[in-house]
Amino acid sequence: MKKHFSFSYDAAVIVTAVAIIAGMVGMSTPSAAQAAFTFAQKAVKSAEKVSATPFSAILSDIPSTDTIEAERTVFADNPLSSLTKTPEDILQLIKAAEANAKNDIEDGKIEEKKYTPISTSTLIGNIAVRNNTDTQKNINLLKYYETDPDIKIPDKTKPSVLIFHTHTTECYELLDRNWYAQDYITRSNSADRNMVRVGMEIKEQLENAGYSVIHDTEIHDTKYTGAYAHSRKSVEKYLEQYPSIQVVLDIHRDAIEQSGGVRIKPTAEILGKKAAQLMIITGCEEGKVTDFPDWEQNLTFALRLQSVCEEKFPGLMRPVYFCQRKYNMDLSPNNLLVEVGSCANTLEEAAYAGRLLGNSLATLLDRSINEKAD
Repeated sequence: MKKHFSFSYDAAVIVTAVAIIAGMVGMSTPSAAQAAFTFAQKAVKSAEKVSATPFSAILSDIPSTDTIEAERTVFADNPLSSLTKTPEDILQLIKAAEANAKNDIEDGKIEEKKYTPISTSTLIGNIAVRNNTDTQKNINLLKYYETDPDIKIPDKTKPSVLIFHTHTTECYELLDRNWYAQDYITRSNSADRNMVRVGMEIKEQLENAGYSVIHDTEIHDTKYTGAYAHSRKSVEKYLEQYPSIQVVLDIHRDAIEQSGGVRIKPTAEILGKKAAQLMIITGCEEGKVTDFPDWEQNLTFALRLQSVCEEKFPGLMRPVYFCQRKYNMDLSPNNLLVEVGSCANTLEEAAYAGRLLGNSLATLLDRSINEKAD
């Protein structure tokens, strides 16, 4: 309100409260804004009865419905809205695929499925864990869930995250339809279609948050057998070259096929847009799995990352898969394998999921830094 007005305290409180209500309610819907604004006008006239100074001029300080609508639009245009935008290169790939699809012949069905906690999952807080271990069935998962991950990033300009792809050539559908074609190939050496493209989205989100990221784009599965041994050399090289790396992610996609050749695409609607669901895999030292000293730190990190993803984007995550595996997760702490959708998901859905994952990981890292600063 303008300082040159002079009026009673009670009237000032009335007008101020109503103006605030009008502005706040207006952020939600224009119709509510109109109703609140009309109410404010009536309140001002009532307030004039207890004030020696006319209040009609004060209306100029209460935002008009046009102003409220503009503010509501700005408010709605939050940073998360940019996550839903499909990158131009992917739009061009979709356009080209649509132009060539007229001769496609159906080979099998695709079914969407949203994975939710199942009876075999353990529920902790806002997450679910599918425990497929042999000797850790009674592990106190709540203890790991409540433990803060051991992450130290004193200098964000130094590489803190490594992204790589053991099965680099895994790729996705381009068209969103309920069937796949006979000539559909689930592997591609092209970085604009395979796992590298998803890794690019994760990397960009982290860099937008100020973190330095190493993205290994080398193809490790020219020969499928031996791919993990091949990618292991790259991870070891980067960890030695950049000791500042705190998080290591091996980004894959799943392949889920049922009887009759029906392929399943794990999908969730996030912010009004379809995203490929994510599944975090973390292992433990048991049975044939030996020399895995950091598996508990990995489990702690997996549960925290799952929790942040679900907090920010409910429904994005399939249950964490806790199993008797180590892949290359034994090379460092905070080292996980993440499945981004399946071969039946579209590249657009997978790239979107990559942005959501990158955004969530950036939030986790920010919180870790702030907690240590406190």
